[in-house]
Amino acid sequence: MEKMEHTILEEQAGVRIDKILSTLNKEWSRTQVQQWIKDGNVLVNGQKIKTNYKCILDDQIEISIPDPEELDVIPEEMDLDIYYEDQDVLVVNKPKGMVVHPAPGHVTGTLVNGLMAHCKDLSGINGVMRPGIVHRIDKDTSGLLMVAKNDLAHESLVNQLVEKTVTRKYKAIVHGVIPHDYGTVEAPIARDQKERQSMAVVDNGKRAVTHFHVLDRFTDFTFVECQLETGRTHQIRVHMKYIGYPLAGDPKYGPRKTLDIGGQALHAGVLGFIHPRSEEYLEFEAPLPPDFQQLVDQLKNNR
Repeated sequence: MEKMEHTILEEQAGVRIDKILSTLNKEWSRTQVQQWIKDGNVLVNGQKIKTNYKCILDDQIEISIPDPEELDVIPEEMDLDIYYEDQDVLVVNKPKGMVVHPAPGHVTGTLVNGLMAHCKDLSGINGVMRPGIVHRIDKDTSGLLMVAKNDLAHESLVNQLVEKTVTRKYKAIVHGVIPHDYGTVEAPIARDQKERQSMAVVDNGKRAVTHFHVLDRFTDFTFVECQLETGRTHQIRVHMKYIGYPLAGDPKYGPRKTLDIGGQALHAGVLGFIHPRSEEYLEFEAPLPPDFQQLVDQLKNNR
């Protein structure tokens, strides 16, 4: 473990410790520094502090820089559908049925396994099991994901998600015929107190906002596009169920009698963000997977 020392200068007095340290080395992101502080790897005058500690002139800072962790994820050669890639970011179109990152029961065959074989330079901020992963989509949801190839890119993309400047549009098929063309669902989401494996609209949950508009109407279903303003776990699935139009095929939040399509009819079709280095706005669109498009065509023909 490498150690580094720093004495707080006059112009740094009154500034948060995490902000100061992230400026000492261009390779250190603020998120990474905050984790070091939480882990006790940063001492001020020999004492542990919190991330919001405001430094005082002549404070003696000692930083213990952790050695890089060995990844336990096994790289696997996969035919990844890469939409964009450069030295900082990668955009990939995840197929339905693929888990994003390893977890108990899914240690191989995940998107991360494939990314590890495709490129060795992934951000380590999210830990050894989720390198480069900035956001995720469910196993049975297909579509576009942005991946960070270094920690600075990771922090930029996460900040854009927090600031709600990332464009994320999903196409879905829901039960029922929605009568109005546009709508917004603003309802807080948290862990379901009765069913801990599910999320639900809960009074004291986190703010969640989903905008939607109708693309087409069928006999018993509606084809919609949903745009995320926030990004809570299972947000679209929970919100559409909440307003009475659950996703077709959804085994967790949908009705028992539904379309047999092997999971929810949900596709992350549009993804847009500001490039961390060039500051150019990039936007990508992935068409519906063939089985999803076939379902839409069938519903059109049967109405």
